[in-house]
Amino acid sequence: MSVGILKRVHHIAIICTDYDRSKAFYTEILGLEIIREVYRETRKSYKLDLALNGTYIIELFSFENPPERPSRPEAAGLRHLAFEVDDIEMCVRVLNEKGVLTEPIRTDEYTGKRFTFFADPDGLPLELYAV
Repeated sequence: MSVGILKRVHHIAIICTDYDRSKAFYTEILGLEIIREVYRETRKSYKLDLALNGTYIIELFSFENPPERPSRPEAAGLRHLAFEVDDIEMCVRVLNEKGVLTEPIRTDEYTGKRFTFFADPDGLPLELYAV
């Protein structure tokens, strides 16, 4: 693959253990918009396409009895998903008011940007990154 052929990230796929709980988290708490939702009978699996500000970003899947993927201690593979925000304090306040625990806001020692982490219902690490 030659350098410079990729345009942007198209989407991120997430497998959840409790579809209704994760659907509510990503839509009602984080505010992602539903593009389409399908139930695939042959796979006994939901697929929910979600957008952020009109841009397709996440596929949320449900499968029967998916194996756990460790988040802590940190394991090899995808580490976390980060969302860009303008007002990190306001975002933390909104998440906390909705019952989502967040880590203390920190400052990246290299970029000087502020960030914090929280988790989705399955413990997937999510980050807010102020720009």
